[in-house]
Amino acid sequence: MARYFKYFPKTFYSHTDDAFSVDTVTNIITRFKFEESLKENSAAFYSYQIKDSDTPEIIADKYYDDPERHWIVLLFNDIIDPQFDWPLKSDEINEYINKKYTANGTSNTTIQTGLIWSLSINNVQAYFKVITTTGNNGTIRIEKLEIDKNTYANVAATTQNYVTANSESVTVAVTKETRSYYDYEIEENEKKREIKLLKNDFVDAVEKEFKRIIAT
Repeated sequence: MARYFKYFPKTFYSHTDDAFSVDTVTNIITRFKFEESLKENSAAFYSYQIKDSDTPEIIADKYYDDPERHWIVLLFNDIIDPQFDWPLKSDEINEYINKKYTANGTSNTTIQTGLIWSLSINNVQAYFKVITTTGNNGTIRIEKLEIDKNTYANVAATTQNYVTANSESVTVAVTKETRSYYDYEIEENEKKREIKLLKNDFVDAVEKEFKRIIAT
């Protein structure tokens, strides 16, 4: 991180009422942003699944031969806060959930930890209607539609067979399910694992442009 801010412009800052008491500081609010066209160009990046052992520095060192290029990993994925925009490890996510829902657990009739409260089937985060369509060739398509509590109560489990205009036999099954707060938090955390890594072919040029723009 030290080298990243090395290229930032300087500015003057006074922390007292004395107009002559001015310090020269790094202007850390300066921002650099990748062009959207580059981030959407599939030839410029490849997908990467973040592991529990990964940090932006580890990934940068592994793929760009320099941990100081971590800012490329972060900014290419619009990650502003590495602490909360980066996926938590398995032990960290449980601790996070426990803290987040502590108030819910303690306000319960039977005192519970936040983690236990989030796991309870009695505490529903979302309701879903699930439509599973199975073709006679074995293909399966699943649609999960989020619905409200009242609609959920009126969803009946059904299975119906149809014949399409192409003479294909199709079975459509309707079921319903709920999602706990724990599963919701796990799913949200897992979404953060899929990131894009700028290909090495572009890294030197991007770093050069970064230094030019950030210093102006």
